[in-house]
Amino acid sequence: MSTVTGTWRLHRKGRACATLRTWPLRDRLALTAGLAAPFLVALALVPFRTSVSHTNAALILVVLVVAVAALGSRTAGVVAALSAAAWFDFFLTRPYQTFDITGSRDIETAVLLLVVGLIVSQLAAHARRLEVITVTDAAYLARIHRVATLDADTVVGEVRRELTELLGLTACRFQHGTLLGQPPLLQDDGSVTVGRRSWDVDAVGWPEGEIELRVHGNARYIGRFMLTPGPGPVPPLQARLVAATLADQTGAALDTAGPAR
Repeated sequence: MSTVTGTWRLHRKGRACATLRTWPLRDRLALTAGLAAPFLVALALVPFRTSVSHTNAALILVVLVVAVAALGSRTAGVVAALSAAAWFDFFLTRPYQTFDITGSRDIETAVLLLVVGLIVSQLAAHARRLEVITVTDAAYLARIHRVATLDADTVVGEVRRELTELLGLTACRFQHGTLLGQPPLLQDDGSVTVGRRSWDVDAVGWPEGEIELRVHGNARYIGRFMLTPGPGPVPPLQARLVAATLADQTGAALDTAGPAR
């Protein structure tokens, strides 16, 4: 009996380790580029730091941040922005090879580099999401259009039906103003997280139990859809992005209607 129990525990442990994902290769490469590329570019600019203005050097690094964010994830863009600001300070501002800055204009440039890098990384990541959601499947676009015309009295029920069909769910319910527990979460970018860990839904399927899809209106938490996945294949990223868009539209409709009665 103890042997069977031990084998079962090892199986569960191995399955859990297999299902908690490492990041997709594209995101891992982008994150690596976000860390290393600003260092290499700033290092390459060292021979020219007396002839190239700090503003131009900062613009070069901003372009690099945009490229990393566009190719990878929002996280990679943020890492690239932080790395670019740090190595700009280290290699291109006096005193060199330190993280100290003595000139006020250099401080302003470094701060602007960081702020602009963070902003453009967010915009690039958002543009990437819009590029993915701009699909040729007219059915996806039709769902979004239908929900956009609904009012607060009908939007929840209609979106529940849309999500059930779109994601192949066996059940879908809406909780208004409730944020209890820590179920798996379907993020705005179509990814899934379990606690603080990312879950490779495309490789290993949905996590067990209900999955949370949060609804916000005007940056205010309103409620959440609780999704029960069906036995079929996991829907593609495009479908999950459409689901997140439907949740956003639900939040907009409910926020317009005011507090729940």
